[in-house]
Amino acid sequence: MLGMSANSVSYNEQSSVESGVDAAQENSSIPASSSGGLFSADYKKNEDLKEMLESSKESLKLEAMKRIVGLIAKGKNASELFPAVVKNVASKNIELKKLVYVYLVRYAEEQQDLALLSISTFQRALKDPNQLIRASALRVLSSIRVPIIVPIMMLSIKEASTDLSPYVRKTAAHAIQKLYSLDPDQKEHLIEVIEKLLKDKSTLVAGSVVMAFEEVCPDRIDLIHKNYRKLCNLLVDVEEWGQVVIIHMLTRYARTQFVSPWREDAVFDENSEKAFYDSEEERRVEQSKPYIMDPDHRLLLRNTKPLLQSRNTAVVMAVSQLYWHLAPTHELSIITKSLVRLLRSHREVQYIVLQNIATMSIQRKGMFEPFMKSFYVRSTDATHIKTLKLEILTNLANEANISTILREFQTYVKSQDKAFAAATIQAIGRCATNISEVTDTCLNGLVLLLSNRDETVVAESVVVIKKLLQTQPSQHSDIIKHMAKLFDNITVSMARASILWLMGEYCEHVPKIAPDVLRKMAKTFTSEEDIVKLQTVNLAAKLYLTNSKQTKLLTQYILNLGKYDQSYDIRDRTRFIRQLIVPNEKSGALSKYARRILMAPKPAPVLQSAFKDRDRFQLGTLSHSLNSQANGYLELSDWPAVAPDQSVRIVEVVEPVKEAGAPVFGKSKPGKSDEKFYSDSEEEEEEEEEGSSSEDSSSSSSEESESESESEENSDDSNKSSSSQSDSEKKKKTLKNKKLQQQKPDSKDRKQKNGSAVKGESRSESESASESSSSESSSESGSELDSDSDSGTDQKKNTRSKPVQSKPVTTQVEKKEVSLLDLDDFSPAAVTTPKSSILSPSLLSDLQGLSISPTASALQASSPVFVPETSRELLHRMTGKGLSAQYRFTRQPCIYGNSMVSLQLTLSNSSDQALENIHISEKSSTGQNIHRFNAIERLEPQASVTVSMGVDFNDSTQAANFQLCTKEDEFSVSIQPAVGELLLPITMSEADFTKEQSKLVGMNESSATITMTPENVSSQSVNRKVVSVANLGVIPSSQENIHRFAGKTVSSGCLVLVSVALKDPDAVITINTENTVMASMLLRQFKTALTNSGP
Repeated sequence: MLGMSANSVSYNEQSSVESGVDAAQENSSIPASSSGGLFSADYKKNEDLKEMLESSKESLKLEAMKRIVGLIAKGKNASELFPAVVKNVASKNIELKKLVYVYLVRYAEEQQDLALLSISTFQRALKDPNQLIRASALRVLSSIRVPIIVPIMMLSIKEASTDLSPYVRKTAAHAIQKLYSLDPDQKEHLIEVIEKLLKDKSTLVAGSVVMAFEEVCPDRIDLIHKNYRKLCNLLVDVEEWGQVVIIHMLTRYARTQFVSPWREDAVFDENSEKAFYDSEEERRVEQSKPYIMDPDHRLLLRNTKPLLQSRNTAVVMAVSQLYWHLAPTHELSIITKSLVRLLRSHREVQYIVLQNIATMSIQRKGMFEPFMKSFYVRSTDATHIKTLKLEILTNLANEANISTILREFQTYVKSQDKAFAAATIQAIGRCATNISEVTDTCLNGLVLLLSNRDETVVAESVVVIKKLLQTQPSQHSDIIKHMAKLFDNITVSMARASILWLMGEYCEHVPKIAPDVLRKMAKTFTSEEDIVKLQTVNLAAKLYLTNSKQTKLLTQYILNLGKYDQSYDIRDRTRFIRQLIVPNEKSGALSKYARRILMAPKPAPVLQSAFKDRDRFQLGTLSHSLNSQANGYLELSDWPAVAPDQSVRIVEVVEPVKEAGAPVFGKSKPGKSDEKFYSDSEEEEEEEEEGSSSEDSSSSSSEESESESESEENSDDSNKSSSSQSDSEKKKKTLKNKKLQQQKPDSKDRKQKNGSAVKGESRSESESASESSSSESSSESGSELDSDSDSGTDQKKNTRSKPVQSKPVTTQVEKKEVSLLDLDDFSPAAVTTPKSSILSPSLLSDLQGLSISPTASALQASSPVFVPETSRELLHRMTGKGLSAQYRFTRQPCIYGNSMVSLQLTLSNSSDQALENIHISEKSSTGQNIHRFNAIERLEPQASVTVSMGVDFNDSTQAANFQLCTKEDEFSVSIQPAVGELLLPITMSEADFTKEQSKLVGMNESSATITMTPENVSSQSVNRKVVSVANLGVIPSSQENIHRFAGKTVSSGCLVLVSVALKDPDAVITINTENTVMASMLLRQFKTALTNSGP
């Protein structure tokens, strides 16, 4: 709301809404016959929808999808239809495919396994001629939040960022944020894509890429330098929510690049620089030249000013905060009318706008003083709106308008809204404190309110009068006497305590009345509230010191009552006061200073605005609204003392040489000119509305040109007639893709998270291809390509793009296209080192539609031999207030991460009330990486639900501690893994087992000899005992008396080999692994299992 930090959530999901709107525009309306009961969510209706989706008729499928999207729009759960919907993802009907993609974006994250089965279809759709299909496919792909497809998402985003359609490029910018939240290790690669998209001249892309910049790398302002002026000029034409994001980003940028315009010697005439430098004498005399506004600073203020007339309140608020933080003081008045105009909007908008005005009005009263009547309270306003208006009126009060404001306040005090009436009395007190001329008037008015029938008004008046009397108590003894007379009628504890405090503090001014008040309090002491009792004890102590003759017995009586009070605060205070004021043998030297301690003069309280310290936050942000730093808040930096070099924002425009054979500098996109920029985007937007018929008919649309370029890429002979410029561009793109493939195995983190590496065959193919291309090209371009390939890491750090010189190539080089469907790049590597040779094939091999070449290694991952069915208790129902939780280890590879152990949680509600928002807290006290299950919105009484989660134990048996939360409570729970659950089974031949075992000897070998019971000697019994203890694979053995087992640790992939050699009646257990700690723990458990005679 209103450009606050929380807007990023709604902004990221905007593309999904756009896709739904596009689909709705292009689809025909639902027939009237089916409108009755259209959104019924009963079981039979869903069965009907499943049958329609499995029908062979396209019309029935389309009708079903419209109804399903309608269910989603109404907030109904349609997740059970996922298998039936996902079957239609490859449909030829464009309208049906759009609706399927809208559904998949909504449920892909929840049904990750089923969505992964269709991943090849999404990749094919990325090459679809229709830009809406390409964008929707990328959106669905980025919604499948599984680490294993990160490389695929990365390649998809890079290709989409160079798409001819700005709509697809915009979707790529949205996908950047999703990928970054899934795998922050991709940050460097994503920054390269952001840098490329920031140079995009389309207004459709600008807002989305700046949002991605703010999410991924907000501190990299060097990426903005060259694009600053372009963003300022495009700002008016960007869509509304994009304007909000760009304005907030430019506000932060300007605070780091320009000097403060709030200096006293500031000069704002644009021609002043010329006049200043014409005077040579003045230049010599002046030691420090006066402030002159930077032209780029002025450009930003000038280009954002028209947006104050925007219909979007968030844009107006964003521009207002930009002017507040960046504009000279005398230019701030232009935002006042725009902010006042927003007060006619909804109460939610009014609340945020009034909060910002309240902050502004503290420092700049003159801005809003002419519009004071706009802040008068209306009877229809909500209480929180009334309170904010009251705050602003109090801030605007001065000697000139105080009489008008006080007349307004007199009306507010009579309001039926008691909270508002109490706030008005507080406001009157603030006015009396700030403006000394009206202090007496306000005091008299508050004294009159003491006779009001409403207790809330009387109590608040007493509290405020107490604060005002502290400023000049000697002149107002009559008021204190008047309040003492009303004491019996006042029942609100805070007001009674305030009167008692006044009596005790100024007892010398009312020497006759104060003892009588104490006498009355002694009668009712036991029935008073704690706060009143405390002030009664204080009053008794002060009167004992000043008038002990009259009050000595009364004080002793009250101290005796307090000594046996139920509240320990009262008892402690009573003991302290007795020792302080009544001297005896035990009391120390402190009693001598009792009078100075109790009767010390107190400073008068300072009545100030609650918004006084909110200016430390940027206006219009969530942090400012909450008055607390929200997650993701980016602080505004202070103005630099000296302006940084402004030449970094100068963009050199180099005209390309049109002669044949002449070198071309800079990166140019063939077939696209700057003049046709706006016409292209307009035609593409028209095509989105007109549908597929207009796509075929419009000859100049970007769709047609894109499909032509697509066909050119797929044909082998189409490149022969291309120009030298486009030829070099395609070579660079091919080489870039090859380099990307080569760089993938170099990233250790990515290998661990995605379980994928580059195959030796594909690496040799790419090397040979690069060698052939470099040999056929000229020597200059060949050496340049070699240097580029050698400095892969240096290019990531270089933020400025260097001009690439390419020369015409006479010989045509066959282009090796890197298709997203070719997943050989993500297959495991065939390597020879023993530690890495046991890498299992990626989980992608289990998914349909994906082909992975067989690895050369003989080590294969296998399914678990034994899966224990017993569950362990995570949370008891008594401890969990009705919520109980049990967990078990599934012994399956975890889909959330290759280094995680897969767990299954069963949550049950044994209470008689529904439990809401069951989730795992973000905090993990032990630091393990935990993949949390999606929050369960509601769990009905006596119901159960099963969810899956992943925990990276780092090959340690240390318990994973975390918080299991409901809407009201948090419960600390812990999962203690058995050492055998930290393994994954693998299979290998007997020869490979012996070979690997010979490498793991010495310190890597642990063995023990045990005496086995007769029932455990059989081969079946040994196998059952071992696999029940540890998740190991059984290795076939040619020797009957030797049993072999193999596995690897889940987190580090460390090989674990176990052999049991039977020598009647003894057995020798041998464990070979680099993890010696795990070996000793496993050995202990195997000894226990094989010596016990139980099952």
